[in-house]
Amino acid sequence: MQDAKDLKEYREHIKSALSNDFQRQALDKFAKAYPVGRANAFKGHDVKALIEEVARVKDASIARLDELYDEFKRKAEALGVKVHLAKTAHEANEIIARIAQENGVKKVLKSKSMTAEETHLNDHLEKYGLEVTETDLGEWIIQLRKEGPTHMVMPAIHLSRHQVADLFSAVTGAAQEVDIDKLVKVARRELRAKYVEADMGISGANFAVAETGSIGIITNEGNARLVTTLPRVHVALVGLEKLTTTLDDALKIIRVLPKNATGQNITSYVTWITGANECASCPDQKKVMHVVFLDNGRSSMAKHESYKEVLRCVRCGACANVCPVYRLVGGHEYGDVYIGAIGLILTYFFHSKEKAKALVQNCVNCQACKEICASGIDLPRIIKEVYNDILNEEGHPAESKVLGLVLKNRALFHGLLRTARLAQKPLKAEQGYLRHLPLIFSKEHNFRALPAIADKPFRDRWNEIKHRVSPANPRYKVALFSGCVQDFVYPEQLEAVVDLLEGKGVQLDFPMAQTCCGLPVRMMGEFNAAKDVAELNVNAFDQSKYDYVLTLCASCGGYLKEMYPRVLTEGGKIPVKAQQFADKVISLSEFMAKVLKLDPAEYQGQGKVTFHSPCHLARGMNVKEEPHEVIRASGHEFVPMEEEHVCCGFGGTYSMKFPQVSKELLDKKIANIEATGAEVIVTECPGCTMQIRGGLHNKGSKVQVMHTSELLAKARKKK
Repeated sequence: MQDAKDLKEYREHIKSALSNDFQRQALDKFAKAYPVGRANAFKGHDVKALIEEVARVKDASIARLDELYDEFKRKAEALGVKVHLAKTAHEANEIIARIAQENGVKKVLKSKSMTAEETHLNDHLEKYGLEVTETDLGEWIIQLRKEGPTHMVMPAIHLSRHQVADLFSAVTGAAQEVDIDKLVKVARRELRAKYVEADMGISGANFAVAETGSIGIITNEGNARLVTTLPRVHVALVGLEKLTTTLDDALKIIRVLPKNATGQNITSYVTWITGANECASCPDQKKVMHVVFLDNGRSSMAKHESYKEVLRCVRCGACANVCPVYRLVGGHEYGDVYIGAIGLILTYFFHSKEKAKALVQNCVNCQACKEICASGIDLPRIIKEVYNDILNEEGHPAESKVLGLVLKNRALFHGLLRTARLAQKPLKAEQGYLRHLPLIFSKEHNFRALPAIADKPFRDRWNEIKHRVSPANPRYKVALFSGCVQDFVYPEQLEAVVDLLEGKGVQLDFPMAQTCCGLPVRMMGEFNAAKDVAELNVNAFDQSKYDYVLTLCASCGGYLKEMYPRVLTEGGKIPVKAQQFADKVISLSEFMAKVLKLDPAEYQGQGKVTFHSPCHLARGMNVKEEPHEVIRASGHEFVPMEEEHVCCGFGGTYSMKFPQVSKELLDKKIANIEATGAEVIVTECPGCTMQIRGGLHNKGSKVQVMHTSELLAKARKKK
C-alpha cells in the first residue's frame, strides 16, 4: 500500500519499483498478451455499443441508488437475508464483527473481495481474535506475505514461482518444488481443511439485483462457491454501486466484464444467490446470511456531476493492463488498495488525500485507460479533476500558478519565449540542441537531448510565405493552429505544411492571436488558467471563416476537440463557440487522407519508414490508420512497429516530474523503432518529436525523426 509522504519520497518508491526486474518482466509480458486476448474475446462484437450499454445500465442505477437499496432490502429480507447499510468502512467492519460475535464464529473464510480490501476487513476481524483465511490463490499468497494486491484481478502477478515456492516452504515447514502445478496442489491441500472448519464465509459481489434481492458473483476459482455454501454463516460485503435494477442489466455487464478483464468470453463460475439457503448445521436448517452494503462516500459521488461516472467501474482491472506507467512500476506504487487509473481516483475518495496527492500526479495522460474502460469512464479527465481538488485544498505550487498567469497573457508568454531564445545562446550546440541542461533540470533529465528555441518562430515567418497558400478560388478555407512548441521550437514542421498545401486549392490562414492550447496548465491542475487560455484561442478563430482548423500537434488536437467544450462549459461564457471550434479541428494525416485525398502520383518517397502514434492522435482524435495510408501513398515503404500506440513517455510536464519513468518508456520505444530497421521514424506531435529525437540523438542513432508534414513535403514532386 502506498505510504509516501510527499512527491519526493514517492519518486524514491518509484525508483525502487523500477529495479524490480521480475515484476517488470511479468507485467510487460502480460501487457503484450492482453490486447490479443481481449481482441479475440470481442471478435464479432460491436465493442463500442457493448460499452455504451454498460455505461447506460450503470448510470441508470447510480441515479437511483437509494430506491434500489430499499427494493433490494425488501426483497432479500422477505427471503430470510438480513441487509445492512454501512456509511463508513469502519461501520461495515463493525457490523461484520458483530455478526461473527452473535453467531459464535471463530474461523472465517474469505473469497476475493476488493471491497473488503478497501475497508481493511481482515485486520479488523483479527483484532477480535478471529482467524481469517483468504481462499483465492493469489489473495492467500499476498495475505501470507502481509502485503496488498498489485492487480485487481491478478493480485499476485508481481511474484515469481520461486518466491511462492519459498513462501510455501516456510508455511508448510517442508521444501516445495518450483513447479506451478505442484504449488497449486500445496495451496489446495493447505486450504481444504479450512473449508470444513470455518464458521463464517465472507464474499464480495459483482451484482446486487434489486428486482430479486439476489447477489451475483463471477470468478475463475471454485473457492467462492465453497465460501458461500459450506460455512453456516455467509456475509456479503458489497459496494453500494453494485446495485442493478434487473437481472438483465447484470447480464449485460457480464457480456463485457470477463472479456475486458482477462480476455475470456465468460468466467469459469457465475454464481447467483437468492435468499438464505438450506444448511443442515443450522438450528432452523437455514444458513445465516447477511448482505452489508458499503457507502463510504459513494452516495456523495453519485450526486456529483464530475465524479458520478467513477461509480460505473466494474473492477475489470483493464485500466492497469494498458497503462504504461503501471506496467513499469506495478500496483503497489500505482495505487493504494485499488490500482491503475481507477485507483488513482478512488484512493482520494476512499482512503485519504495524503495517500492520493502524489499518486494522481503519476499519470502520463496517454488516454489508454479511457479507451479500454469497460464502462466508458473518462479516467484521465477525472484524475486531473482530483488533482485540482487536492491543490484547491492544499494550495497551488508557485511554479504552476506562475505558468498559469503567463499563459493567460499571450504577449507576455511569447515575449518570454523570445527572451529565452537569446538567453540560451551560451548553451546552444550544433544540430539545434542544447549543449547541457538548464539549471531547472536535474541530472535525471539527461536521458535525452533537449532542442533549442528556434531563431525565428513560425509567426514571424508567416507574412513572407502566406502568399503561397492564398488561391483566388479556394476549395477549402483552413486555419492553422500551431500550439507553442511548433511555433517557437519546430517552425519547420509548420513551414512544411505550406509546401505541402501549395497548389492544392487550400487557403491557409494563421490567426496571430492564438497561443498555447492550455493543456500544460490543465495537467498541472490550474483549471482556471486553462479555461482562460481556451477562451483566448476560441476567440482568436472566427469559426464562420473556416472549413477546418488544422493542427499538427496531436496533444493540442486531442485537447481542443475533447476538452475545449467541457472546459468552457465549466464557468466559461462561450460553450457554443467552443463546440463549433472543436468540431472543425482536424489532424494533418486525416486532412491529407480524407479531405484532400493524397494522390500517390504526386509523390516520390523512398526508403523504409515506421510510425509512432502519438497518444492523443490515436485516442484523443481517433486517428489510427490514416498516418499509415499517407506514408504508403507518398511512395515510402511503411514498416509497422511493435506497440506503435504505446506512449513514448513525454507527457509534457510529466517527463519533468517523473524522469525515471519517462526514460524507461523512451528506451522501450527506441528499441521498438530500431527493431523495424526503418531509416525514418515519423510522428505527428512535436512533444513526441522532442522525446524520440532527443533520445535517439543521445544514443548516436542514425534513424531520422520527422513529422508527417516534413516527410510528405520532402517526398512531394517538385514542379
